[in-house]
Amino acid sequence: MRLRDIELRIVRMPLRSPFRTSFGVETEKVALLVRVRGDLRGPGGDRVETGGWGECVAMEEPLYSAEYVAGAVQVTRDFLAPRLFAAGDAVTAERVGPLLAGVVGHRMAKAAVEMAVLDAELRARGVPLAEHLGAVRDRVPSGVSVGIQPSVPELLDVVAGYLDEGYVRIKLKIAPGWVLEPVRAVRERWGDDLLLQVDANAAFTLADAPLLQRLDELGLLLIEQPLAEDDLVQHAELARMLRTPVCLDESVVSARAAADAIRLGAARVINVKPGRVGGYLEARRVHDVAVANGVAVWCGGMLETGLGRAANAALAALPGFTLPGDVSASSRFYETDLTRPFVLEDGHVAVPTGPGLGVEPVPELLAEWTSWRQVLSPDGPVGG
Repeated sequence: MRLRDIELRIVRMPLRSPFRTSFGVETEKVALLVRVRGDLRGPGGDRVETGGWGECVAMEEPLYSAEYVAGAVQVTRDFLAPRLFAAGDAVTAERVGPLLAGVVGHRMAKAAVEMAVLDAELRARGVPLAEHLGAVRDRVPSGVSVGIQPSVPELLDVVAGYLDEGYVRIKLKIAPGWVLEPVRAVRERWGDDLLLQVDANAAFTLADAPLLQRLDELGLLLIEQPLAEDDLVQHAELARMLRTPVCLDESVVSARAAADAIRLGAARVINVKPGRVGGYLEARRVHDVAVANGVAVWCGGMLETGLGRAANAALAALPGFTLPGDVSASSRFYETDLTRPFVLEDGHVAVPTGPGLGVEPVPELLAEWTSWRQVLSPDGPVGG
C-alpha cells in the first residue's frame, strides 16, 4: 500500500464516572486516533483506494507507562509517518514494525499506526480482523474492572450493579491501604462462585509479600502486576511465595518479554494489551508464546473507544484467551461511544464481523469530541 496521508486526532470523551487506580483518577478519555488513507495494488495491477482507523492507548499523562498522548503525537508526526511515507508502495501491516524499528520504544504510537494500516488492508480485502488474527469464537466473555471506591459499602454497590448487568468476572483495583478489606468484603458478599481477581498496577514491593500472601485465602483467579514493571526476578520470587497465580501486565512489552517471564517463573497468567506490546500482530505472537508454554492469557483494556474495543474483541476470540477479559460493554465507561455501542448479552460481547475493525466513528460525535486535528502528507503536515 502507498499512503496518501495520515490524519491525527485527539478526542476527549467524558466518562460516566471517575475511574480511580493506584496511579490516579481519570474523568475523561483522552485518546489519539490515527487514520490512514492510501491505495493498494490489486491482483490486476489496478489501484484500489482504502482507509483505516487506529487508536493509541497512551494516557494523557505518563502514569501507566512512559508514553503519553502529546508524546505519541510528536513521535508519529516527526518520526513514524516520514518512515512510512518514504517506504512508497512497500507499506503493509506486517512491515510496519520493521519499518519503524529504528525508532526506539513508543510501542503504543507504533501500535496505533499498525492498527490503522491493518484496518485499511482488511477493509480493502473484505476480511474481518477476527478472521485475520485466527479467532475461533463469535463472542467473548466480558469482565469488568472496578476502580478504587471511596468506601467498602460503595464498592459493594458498584460491584452489585455490574453483576446485575451480567458481567461474568470482577477485577478489583488495589493499592496500599486498599487491599484486604475490600477484596474480602466482595468475596464474602458473593461467595466462592464469583470469578474475582485483583490488579495492583505495580503499586507494591517484595516487602509487601506478607500482605499479599493473605489474599491466598480469598480464592482469587490471579493478582495482576503486583510489583514494578522491570522487576521480573522479584515477581518470580513473589510467585513462589503465593498460591494465587501472578499475572503480568506492564512487564510484558513483547513476545520475547513474555517468553522471558515464563522462563523465570514470573507469570502463570499474562494480560495481553496490544498497545503495550506494539500492536495486534505482536499481541498474537504473545498469545502464541503463552499457548506453547501452557500459560493462560486474557485481553486487558485501556478504556478504549469503540475502535479499540472492536479490535480487542477480535483478539480475545483467539483460542488461547481462556479467561474473561476487560472487553466490556460501551456503557461501562461511556454514555455514548464513538462508534456504534458494544452491548452485553448473556455476559458476552459480540465480535464484529464486518471488514477490518467492523466499526467506524460516528461522524457527528467525532467532530464534537475532537479537540485537535492534523493531517500529515509525504510533503509534511497540512494544518493543525
